[in-house]
Amino acid sequence: MEYMPEITHVDAQMISDIRETAKEAHERGLLAATKWALDLVRAVTDERRSMPAPKSAARAAEPTEEELREEEVFELARKAVDEKQHARAVHILRDCRTDKAVFLRTYSRYIVSEKKALRDWHMLDGSRHQPPTPINPLLTELYQSVEYVAEPWLLFLKALFLFRLSRFDEAIDCALLSIVALPWNWSAWTLLGNCIHDPKSLATHLEKIMLPPSHPLVQMFMVRMMNELYSTTATELEMCDHLLGLTFFPESLWIMSLRANVLYNLQAYPQAEDQLDTIMAMDPYRIDDLDVFANILYAVENKEKLCMLAQFFLVLNKDRPEVCCLLGCHYSLRAEHEKSVKYFRRATELDRTCFGAWTLMGIEYLEMSNPQAAVESFRRAVDVNPKDYRAWSGLGKAYGIMGMHPYALYYHSRALRLRPEEAECWEDQAHAFEVAGKHEDAIACFKRALEMDAPHPMTVFLRLAQLLNTVGDAAGAAGYAQAAITQGETHAQPLEYYAKALLVVAEYQIRQPGGDWVRAREYLERVAPGADETGTKAAELLKHVRTKLQIRAAAEAARLD
Repeated sequence: MEYMPEITHVDAQMISDIRETAKEAHERGLLAATKWALDLVRAVTDERRSMPAPKSAARAAEPTEEELREEEVFELARKAVDEKQHARAVHILRDCRTDKAVFLRTYSRYIVSEKKALRDWHMLDGSRHQPPTPINPLLTELYQSVEYVAEPWLLFLKALFLFRLSRFDEAIDCALLSIVALPWNWSAWTLLGNCIHDPKSLATHLEKIMLPPSHPLVQMFMVRMMNELYSTTATELEMCDHLLGLTFFPESLWIMSLRANVLYNLQAYPQAEDQLDTIMAMDPYRIDDLDVFANILYAVENKEKLCMLAQFFLVLNKDRPEVCCLLGCHYSLRAEHEKSVKYFRRATELDRTCFGAWTLMGIEYLEMSNPQAAVESFRRAVDVNPKDYRAWSGLGKAYGIMGMHPYALYYHSRALRLRPEEAECWEDQAHAFEVAGKHEDAIACFKRALEMDAPHPMTVFLRLAQLLNTVGDAAGAAGYAQAAITQGETHAQPLEYYAKALLVVAEYQIRQPGGDWVRAREYLERVAPGADETGTKAAELLKHVRTKLQIRAAAEAARLD
């Protein structure tokens, strides 16, 4: 993604549309969409927010006679929804026929049925009979009730039911139709993103969006998706900076959180932490995206700030999954893995779709040497979000620990499919091939890891040297061993880190006709003092080399005489 079109500025028409969408979303009980839209309105400058709406901006038509007749009943149902009495709202609206009432009644039925499905699912926790995800038997009936709708909000509901029925292509088509009419309903964009599982699919469906690439919504969606696919580049960072410009949404905490996530994925941890500090200064009580902040502080190993935030938000609201993820990261950084698992599990109980908590719980189980439990956690993560390459990679590692190498290879390949430019994924795949005895494949993967700027090149050089020796390529092995030596010397690494590389090069020089025995002696003298097996072998070789060099020196002296 090298080209970034200039983003269309926010104008009075856009602000009017966002306000109207927030109002309509609130009427229909879509709290996330309402909150998101209101955050955007609040985020524009006072000057732009006070611009008069153009006369053409009035999207809402005058209420029909039927809507006026049902108004009091609808408002009563809305109050029931506000009090989380969704079943009561369904009952109140049982005879209503307007699109707005049908939406609220159908959506409330969906919420009630989802809660029951989740309760039934949790009753099977720890049982081999528990399905991967909750089963909602009402979904087909709910879908059929909106199968032939054309109203944009009801189209969103139809897309939601299709998504839950795993009919992703149809869900995408419905979501796109809803977005055309209601572009500022972010819940529809979120649903669209949930149906897209890899970068190739993202590129395909971006072309179907009936908005120009310069539209702020398209830019926001692209940044969010690239974050979810762990494929962010400097382009996404530039998009965020433009979206936070004065003519867009300079005070948007949501876009700032997007930007922090981009910086985190780019491993620009200090800048990500600075962005976090800005957000917390503007709204110290904000819980949304707190799990992203926890990941940033974990990456920079800022125990003090992580502890401070954990204590503050534990008191503020301990029953939010984001807070539980924060606490899980806090205990993980303190190496208290059992407590960490407890809070990550709590996050998944509060929100089954919190895939980050499932993934992090799997990583904690690996730290606790419990690969079976790790597999269960990682499986739940990929069931919820197939885009999370960390969970696929975790499955590969867990199966590798259990000695189930074909499974390890398969899951590492799934991670690579999502992150073909991730050096660590190539290293993981190489290790899996190596353990499975597929040395040539392992060598190829390690070489790809080096091409992708492996974060720990010395380790890769050493593995390649050993593997190439195994397949009989002594010259290649010596070449990578020498690269490891150069790396170690350049970065002043302790000798024990590359002692085996010194031994490999020394052995190669000894065995080669016309080899450099002086260099071999120098390398062996550096390794021989070691008390391990490498040092012992080097000491034995050193005796042989010294004797050989003495004989050569004596012969040369005799020749000169």
